[in-house]
Amino acid sequence: MPEQPADNGQGRKTDGWLEPGPQNVQLIYFLYLIGLAIGITPLIGIVIAYLNRGKTGGWIETHYDWAIRTFWIGVFYTFIAVLLMVVGIGFLLIPVVVIWLIVRCIVGLQAVSRGEALKNPQSWIV
Repeated sequence: MPEQPADNGQGRKTDGWLEPGPQNVQLIYFLYLIGLAIGITPLIGIVIAYLNRGKTGGWIETHYDWAIRTFWIGVFYTFIAVLLMVVGIGFLLIPVVVIWLIVRCIVGLQAVSRGEALKNPQSWIV
C-alpha cells in the first residue's frame, strides 16, 4: 500500500487564488471577463465571492461587494435589454451592458492591484 504524505496541519495549498484576499478578487474579476466568451464562469465567480465575503475585512471587502453587485446588476441590465429586444432597442443595449461589465471589472482590477478600496462599491454605474 503506498505511503500517504504526512499532513503538516496546513491542509491543501491553493497559492492564494481561492483564499480570501487580493488574488481571489482578481480571479473573480477575470472569471467575469472570461464569461463574455464562456457563459458559465461568472457563476463560478459569484459563488467564490459569496463564499469569501466577510472573511477579510478592510479594503478588500469593498471589492467583494463590488463584484457581487456587478454580477447581479449585470443580470438585471441583461434581462432588461433582452426584454427590450422585442421593440428593437435591446439589440443596442446588449453592447452597452458588455462595455459596462468590462469597465467595472477593469476599475476593480486596477484598484486591487494598487491595494485600494473602491470608493463607492454600492454604485450601479461605475
